[in-house]
Amino acid sequence: MTINNINTIPKKTDFEKIRADFPLLQRDMNGKPIVFLDSGASSQKPQQVIDAMNDYYAHQHANVHRGVYQLSQEATDAFEKGRRIAQQFINAPSEKEVLFVRGTTEGINLVASSYGRKFLKEGDEVLISAMEHHSNIVPWQMACEQAGANLKVIPINDAGELVMEEFDKLLNEKTKIVAVNHVSNALGTINPIEEIIEKAHAIGVPVLVDGAQSIPHMNVDVQALDVDFYTFSGHKVFGPTGIGILYGKEKWLNAMPPYHGGGEMIETVTFEKTTYNELPHKFEAGTPDIAGVVGLGAALEYVQAIGHEAIQLHEHELLEYATQELQQIEGIRIIGTAKNKASVISFLLDGTHPYDVGTILDKLGIAVRTGHHCTQPLMNRFGIPGTVRASLAFYNNTEDIDRLVEGVKRAKRMLL
Repeated sequence: MTINNINTIPKKTDFEKIRADFPLLQRDMNGKPIVFLDSGASSQKPQQVIDAMNDYYAHQHANVHRGVYQLSQEATDAFEKGRRIAQQFINAPSEKEVLFVRGTTEGINLVASSYGRKFLKEGDEVLISAMEHHSNIVPWQMACEQAGANLKVIPINDAGELVMEEFDKLLNEKTKIVAVNHVSNALGTINPIEEIIEKAHAIGVPVLVDGAQSIPHMNVDVQALDVDFYTFSGHKVFGPTGIGILYGKEKWLNAMPPYHGGGEMIETVTFEKTTYNELPHKFEAGTPDIAGVVGLGAALEYVQAIGHEAIQLHEHELLEYATQELQQIEGIRIIGTAKNKASVISFLLDGTHPYDVGTILDKLGIAVRTGHHCTQPLMNRFGIPGTVRASLAFYNNTEDIDRLVEGVKRAKRMLL
């Protein structure tokens, strides 16, 4: 799973050369060179990831953990190497604590279901925030309904920041888990998860962090955070779809019942009784997405080779530039003005609908996301139907921003 051509990533971080690693960015859209500003929904894939997956299918494919023959052992080695890469990427203490899931959504569902079945009871409370993605709302609603527990919500201010004074009031002896995102997919707000974890742990409450929008943009050290659960999706971090990671502290994972039943997650099976496998296999029933793990490993190695510090600096400069340039357009309203933001800028153009602006941008070769971004309660908080969202990655540049700005100006001329 070693990345081919790793030396093509320059020591001085030439992001224009790195951009050339992404085949899709070389194509046109609607007759124009593509400007891809929807990485928050799903990032593009470097050729190194594509090659790693193709090589696995062409030369290594067999089922894992089950075969004594060489090919199966090679596939198992590649699969478990992906786990070790992910462990190192987030600095997890043990490989046992790194579970493969389909993505952030399944990671949250696994915890809500398994933790909820074990630890939630009538009258308990689950604490989430007002800026959560639906995937960190609905699973907890389901778990609360099943247990007779109550869902409580940390409010936000007009800038799109958590009101921590209200968090302090909501956190109490009835709270059984706190589940918040690290970075808002709709606003770009970077939440103070260190403070949240510290305060929750002070009264013995575990914390789950949705890391889908943070993992592509910043270094995440689960030991330094002391987080109990951290989950993210491969496709957000330049890897394939359908694969992701759930990190969980061993003490919680051992205490939780399995999420799925089937092959691999068992130790012994009789018609009378089944005993379960040790971690991490206890939570990995059935044949896994082996090629997805290979691709995810290649993607994480790719990001590590560039370096989080260089990525953060480049993306911060792009976000500042985009914010500055868009604000010069009369009638632009930016939704989400937190002091601490990652690579998302959501906005509205007065007198227009986000869908209409997005459609015009599409005709100009500019890909943005429009709508509620799976955060309907958040949109209701601001009293809007949705936004136009430009989400950045390290393969974007100032030319992309310039074309976005010109596209919004053209949309304004056409729609108003």
